[in-house]
Amino acid sequence: MSRLLTLLFGVTGYAIFFATFLYLIGFVSGLIVPITVDGGGTVGDPLAAVLIDVALIGLFGVQHTIMARPAFKRWWTTIVPEPIERTIFMLVTCAIFATMFWCWRPIDTVLWSLPEPLASTVLGVGFLGWGIVLLSTFLIDHFDLFGLRQTWLAFRGQPYTQKPFQERSLYRFVRHPLMFGFLLAFWAAPTMTASRLVFAATYTVYIVLALFIEERDLVGLHGNAYREYQRRVPKLLPLGRPARGSDPIAVAE
Repeated sequence: MSRLLTLLFGVTGYAIFFATFLYLIGFVSGLIVPITVDGGGTVGDPLAAVLIDVALIGLFGVQHTIMARPAFKRWWTTIVPEPIERTIFMLVTCAIFATMFWCWRPIDTVLWSLPEPLASTVLGVGFLGWGIVLLSTFLIDHFDLFGLRQTWLAFRGQPYTQKPFQERSLYRFVRHPLMFGFLLAFWAAPTMTASRLVFAATYTVYIVLALFIEERDLVGLHGNAYREYQRRVPKLLPLGRPARGSDPIAVAE
């Protein structure tokens, strides 16, 4: 693949990711987009809907669990060019999200509905969660995380280098602020339907399991440096005082 095609592939992949991310916000919040977690899709038997919806989220979890592992990446980059590996990962993720949006089966049973002004406050907390997600990506290098930096470096003929993680801002309060932001966005529901509960609960289970696997990889890669980070900084909920950083370590979400 030529340098120009590599860059165009990265730019196209990033654009598709960003459009998918915006749709995900609308899908979860129930705003603007035609199909949301609470409605717009095919309504059927509640049990069948739960099984289908959990399977769709499970597909996302399996893809992320396999394709994010270092061993898979080493094998995969013997088949595809290394500069586009991350972009391919993101495009597969976007395809799975698109499948979820299209095939989602809503269950419109309302478990609770908050009155105003509490409903607006909770909705604001949800958008705060999305803001935390986006900010977290920039704190660890947004364009590297979504594959654009890799293709840009390849276009310029420069080797890829892993940027060291600097323990700053949100990462002084919690080791995985990106995942904390997702939890806020998923659970902050002014109206909690059965569909929203299935979505939030299933993704919460995935996040807990995924972080267990990811942190095992990070300990294997960084040893005592990451163990010290684990000791000082909470994993998922930002409880306690901000910790002082030590040596830079690489942390990937």
